[in-house]
Amino acid sequence: MTETLLINGEWRASADGADLPVTNPANGEEIARISQATTADVGAALEAASNAFPAWAGLSARERARIMHEAMDIFRRDLDAATRALTREHGKPLNDSIKECSYSADVIDFYAEEGRRLDGTHFAGDIGPTHSFVLKQPVGVVAAITPWNFPVDLLAWKLGPGLAAGCTFVIKPPSEAPLAATLFVKAFVEAGIPPGVVNIVTGPGRTAGAELVTNPLSRKIAFTGSTATGLWIAEQAARQLKAVTLELGGSAPFVVCDDADLDIAVPEALRRAFSHTGQICISVNRIFVQRGIYDEFAARFTDAAAHLRVTADGLAEPDADMGPMINEAGLETVRQHVADAVERGAQVATGGKSPDGPQFARGFFYLPTVLTGVEREMRVMREETFGPVAPIARFDTLEEGIAMANDTPYGLAAYVYTNDLNRAFYAARHLRAGGVGINVNDVTDIRGPFGGMKQSGVGRELGQPGMDSYMEVKHVRYRYRSPRP
Repeated sequence: MTETLLINGEWRASADGADLPVTNPANGEEIARISQATTADVGAALEAASNAFPAWAGLSARERARIMHEAMDIFRRDLDAATRALTREHGKPLNDSIKECSYSADVIDFYAEEGRRLDGTHFAGDIGPTHSFVLKQPVGVVAAITPWNFPVDLLAWKLGPGLAAGCTFVIKPPSEAPLAATLFVKAFVEAGIPPGVVNIVTGPGRTAGAELVTNPLSRKIAFTGSTATGLWIAEQAARQLKAVTLELGGSAPFVVCDDADLDIAVPEALRRAFSHTGQICISVNRIFVQRGIYDEFAARFTDAAAHLRVTADGLAEPDADMGPMINEAGLETVRQHVADAVERGAQVATGGKSPDGPQFARGFFYLPTVLTGVEREMRVMREETFGPVAPIARFDTLEEGIAMANDTPYGLAAYVYTNDLNRAFYAARHLRAGGVGINVNDVTDIRGPFGGMKQSGVGRELGQPGMDSYMEVKHVRYRYRSPRP
């Protein structure tokens, strides 16, 4: 039996015994099997979380923090097992897996302490002898549905603030990459977190995920994934007025002004376009370069992309630049976007195909690809490619560049490289994205909010807003009277 469901503190198989394979995308080999949760299994997990909620919410923030810190001490002790599992199920080079898992532990530790600093407000009434208190209280049972590209990190972004706030969880890790996330949760169990506070149900979104969203026991849905699924979740949650945090698709622009330092802009564009094989919501999806430096930037960027190292074994080559894509569907999207661009007149400056060699034959590989001569009507400029493709377009004025960057239904992250402070502030104000990087290719920091505008999502994770999203705000108004003499 495959026992990967965690329900009320017990590991168990699915009610009907069904399971699913987990395969290595680098070679197609089966590396594990996971239980395929039934709707009854999901219901049992939600009931366990609901029953555990009053006691967990009633614990002191200090005690919740103690358990969270201890869990991360355990996770760090066993970090090697988690990082190797992550590389095998996802394909990313080992060093990227180490970075993800280590940062995830830092997120939990951060929120363990933030929970101890939670406070409300109070103020004297302005009519009669009254006083008001504004309290923050946990929202309740959270359904956390996490993606395959960062299965540990993006789980930590939800568990950290939610557990610290006093919420309980039912987690659905991605079927493509559930192993490292499961080891992450096992650390909490070993640390002595009460049964039912964290639960895991594995299986397809169409069954396990749908039940998590529609079952009335879940009071908040925290989801990272596609915009199409996020829109469905928002609709279903609205029917029961559930809270949602939705971090959805992106199509991040990378705007390079003619005064930018190309020694910085080129390698940072390269990293953000091709790390994790371009499978990041804040990956550079479109590059816009001011006309005066376009040729130099394109030449340097193309040369650097052509020298990136793709590995078929992220354990043997831990410092490689790229591994495989997660599955055939993602690889096919990349092929279609490149073919559409070429058919419409774009040029492939480098890449544009799968790598040669027998080691790549059974996996989902695609070379780092640079496209020039691109136009706005091409799919690669209109849709989220979510793969190792970087189209480069020209602009004349910064206003034009910003308009081109905003010409998308998405608005998660955007990047601008300039040494002119006026240009920097203009871009920061006018780019329609939840995060803007000025001369930096990462908009994530534990202490700052992360989330999108437009079809890139609703709500924020990380920072204080991430903590507040797991809280209800309650106004208590009290009438008092002076003590009698």
